[in-house]
Amino acid sequence: MTLRDASLFGLVGLLIVLTGVMQSWNLALQVLNMGLISAIMALGVNLQWGFAGLFNVGVMGFVALGGLAVALVAMPPVAESWRVGGAGIVGSMVVALITILAAVWVWKSRRLSRAWRGWLVALILVVGFIIYRTLFDPARDAVESVNPALQGHLGGLGLPALVAWPIGGVLAAGAAWIIGKTALGLRSDYLAIATLGIAEIILAVMKNEDWLARGVKNVIGVPSPLPTAIELQERASFAERFVDPVTASTLTVKLGYSLLFTVVLVILLVLMQLALRSPWGRMMRAIRDNETAAAAMGKNVTRRHLQIFILGSAICGVAGAMMTTLDGQLVPGTYQPLRFTFLVWVMVIVGGSGNNYGAVLGGFLIWFLWVQVEPVGQWLIGTATAGLPEGAFKSHLVDSAAYMRLFTMGVLMLLVLRFSPRGLIPER
Repeated sequence: MTLRDASLFGLVGLLIVLTGVMQSWNLALQVLNMGLISAIMALGVNLQWGFAGLFNVGVMGFVALGGLAVALVAMPPVAESWRVGGAGIVGSMVVALITILAAVWVWKSRRLSRAWRGWLVALILVVGFIIYRTLFDPARDAVESVNPALQGHLGGLGLPALVAWPIGGVLAAGAAWIIGKTALGLRSDYLAIATLGIAEIILAVMKNEDWLARGVKNVIGVPSPLPTAIELQERASFAERFVDPVTASTLTVKLGYSLLFTVVLVILLVLMQLALRSPWGRMMRAIRDNETAAAAMGKNVTRRHLQIFILGSAICGVAGAMMTTLDGQLVPGTYQPLRFTFLVWVMVIVGGSGNNYGAVLGGFLIWFLWVQVEPVGQWLIGTATAGLPEGAFKSHLVDSAAYMRLFTMGVLMLLVLRFSPRGLIPER
């Protein structure tokens, strides 16, 4: 890292410190924590795009799967739901898995002609689907009828929240393997469309299947790996140390998350730097720059694309699990493309595609601007229009402050692409 790169990180750190001094340290730590998570997401996308040139715009789907893993792993199980419908749902999933495996095995078998294989696969899928729905529908209805206002789902495994973070990565990696086996053969623009569509399917399932994670009713009260603010306030030894124990407890919890997230970010950054400088990293960049030449040298391009697609998606899944743990709830409606796809891509492009430090810098910088631009824009427009008479023109200007975020992101990208086309910290 050069002196210029270090100064850019120092500038972002100074902006966060100024946020704490001029606004509040609660907000500064909140920006820091989400900046750390955003940097991890940017690392995942940079691994796919910067290392291999894979255009994945389904980031929000893998982030959502990471969040779902927290609900399925850390939340306590709902005993009544398991009693009335757990066996039926598990049985239907086993039937679905057996049906898919049987259909794949028959399709790959060479003992039958292609026409007979097609008819047999269709028969297996139809019969399996009928059995699946016969088991699943009554079990689902029974589970969702159990105290639907507060529960209505199976719950989780009741394991520590930290265990859910790597499992979130594994869940996202599994989905990436399925997607990659079917979509990585497509051209970059078609791959983008496919990943976006599959991400929307994942979100549709999460929003509509209440038995899984309450759907749009949201999962609240996700266990925290750290003592909560209320638990700290109830400790006499903690409350006696501070004049304002409420603020102190909130800051302590957020600072604890900052340390946890920093450890994860540093581990991932070190591993990715080692990978970048290894023969594997050089091979991936060679495939990115010229697939035909790499294939001529004996490299399995499709297999390497699948490998890096899985790794990048797993990192996004870990980030999604961390974010759900930080929020303390799973809200499927918040997984919007603007936040988890467009914004992460802006982080990678502005920071520097192909450079891990650039991706981290872009994660911190873009998230800081995303949080601060709107209130600063409202203050600027309010100050500029203070002398104007009340009317439609002034109201229009004041209402336009809400769009300062999008305007700033667009202007920033134009400036970076004009004066530093390869990002603030470009690939060397």
